[in-house]
Amino acid sequence: MKPSPSLISLAEVSRATGAMMRRGEPSPLDSGQHPLMSDLTECLFFSPGDGRIWLNDQRMVLMHTSSLGALRRELIDSLGLERARGLLTRAGYESGARDAELVRQRWPDGDAISTFMAGTRLHALEGVVKVEPLEFDFDVARGTYHGEFLWHHSSEDDEHIGAYGLGTEPACWSQIGYACGYVTGMLGKPVIFREVECRSMGSAVCRVIGKNADAWGDISEDLRYLNVQDFLSTQAFAGAATSAASRAVLGGAVLAESGEQEMVGVSSAFKSACHMLSRVAPTQATVLFTGESGVGKELFASMLHRISPRKEKPFVALNCAAIPDTLIESELFGVERGAFTGATVSRPGRFERADGGTLFLDEIGTLSLVGQGKLLRALQEGEIERVGGSRTVKVDVRVVAATNVDLQAEVRAGRFREDLYFRLDVFPIPLPPLRERREDIPLLMNYFLHRYCRRHGRTVHGYTPRAVKALLNYEFPGNIRELQNLVERGVITADDGGVIDVPHMLRREQLRDAALLSVGAGGTLATASSPTEEDAPVARSLLARLREAGQPGVSLDAIERQLMEEAVQEADGKLSAAARLLGLTRAQLAYRLKAVQKG
Repeated sequence: MKPSPSLISLAEVSRATGAMMRRGEPSPLDSGQHPLMSDLTECLFFSPGDGRIWLNDQRMVLMHTSSLGALRRELIDSLGLERARGLLTRAGYESGARDAELVRQRWPDGDAISTFMAGTRLHALEGVVKVEPLEFDFDVARGTYHGEFLWHHSSEDDEHIGAYGLGTEPACWSQIGYACGYVTGMLGKPVIFREVECRSMGSAVCRVIGKNADAWGDISEDLRYLNVQDFLSTQAFAGAATSAASRAVLGGAVLAESGEQEMVGVSSAFKSACHMLSRVAPTQATVLFTGESGVGKELFASMLHRISPRKEKPFVALNCAAIPDTLIESELFGVERGAFTGATVSRPGRFERADGGTLFLDEIGTLSLVGQGKLLRALQEGEIERVGGSRTVKVDVRVVAATNVDLQAEVRAGRFREDLYFRLDVFPIPLPPLRERREDIPLLMNYFLHRYCRRHGRTVHGYTPRAVKALLNYEFPGNIRELQNLVERGVITADDGGVIDVPHMLRREQLRDAALLSVGAGGTLATASSPTEEDAPVARSLLARLREAGQPGVSLDAIERQLMEEAVQEADGKLSAAARLLGLTRAQLAYRLKAVQKG
């Protein structure tokens, strides 16, 4: 039987890699398929304007290692060595699992060697440790793994040695957790890493060995730090359904089913709204959702009903803005036969249809003052009277309202009844716009991508790095509804089997002037407007236009004038916007334009 080529070549390549790295030569792994280190650096970009750093679709932070060391000391001193080690190991595990998810999604067709080695590159890119592979081999089909690595310049060791000096136990706890999380996420089966040599024990470098959990024998000590219940619940990543515990281990989002749609988010603003929702759901209180159009007010109202004691009864929604003033009363309270011309049959209104359940009144601020008065009476008395009827009907309805306008301002302007406002504003839940919960954008992008691929029967493998950057930097005036439309447009426009790029979703005028900063191959930050191979045709077209304009040679002054004129034209004559396009202040641009005009 012919041996598996991966098991032979991987051991040879890894030994060659270690020798070449020690000699300072490029690794042969970097000559393979994606993802290379250059691919990974393209996934790391900075948005200093709103204080966020992203690794593809994961938000990151840049912290002083001394701050992390202080946190480590506080944990050890307050919780004890064992509990602190467990916390840091599990935190590292989650970080590794998230990076594994990033690699799987971003490079689904990457070769096995490069995708497994991407974890070592990401660890270096994130400033944690330099990894030197000694040997490793694996077989994804059989679910086997064995690897041995050296860790150089461990930031965790630096802080531990500085605080406690040399000891008898290894101290790279979060790094061990990261290695376990990354390889487990890639392989789909539990893999345990152990640190057999550590700088905190006096060794020159750290040496770690990773093997399948069942290959170690007794792993009770390892699982004690990894939280055995969550660890063993981890499922294979290849389309397997995961439990709530495994989603927590793999860094899943907060998901709550609501019909065909789900509430998706991990941001503090989203979690705050969910917390308020869970607090008020078991009660009978009237709830008022506020927020811009498209933030998901009806979805939250539906979820409120689904987790309330009224979930077995009807949920009835009415968009007040879509009903003419002359019909709003009959829609809310119903109509008796013969009440007006065309009323040939009696029919119940929304209050009666929602009896025992929940009535959701969207765009409540558009109700006329007459409609507001009749709604107020129904809320106060708990009874309604059909149009043309002579008897009252008792109803047990929980009213949930939503508005995208400031009702207090409407009250001051005399367009909304103050008594109705206070009747509705028992438990207000403000829903933030998407631009204030940017941590949720990557999760929503992924959710809508899979949703519309299923709906339209298409196969799209994700987004290009610049598409991710563009959406993370976009203001989303239409909030979640706009993001939903953009992703659906991208799924339809992108090539089947390909990825979604910026032109598939956004027009040029929709993009922000402020650019995200990405990391170049040399480790420097560059904006999207920095010269790249993609920008070369633009530069050539500029030179061509200057030559066609009859410029004597192509001078730098001519190029500067052309760029400034184009920027002002693209910004519709607004100097501030044009200056941002050129990376200048408004005063600098105005001065240069004046100098050019005088010249």
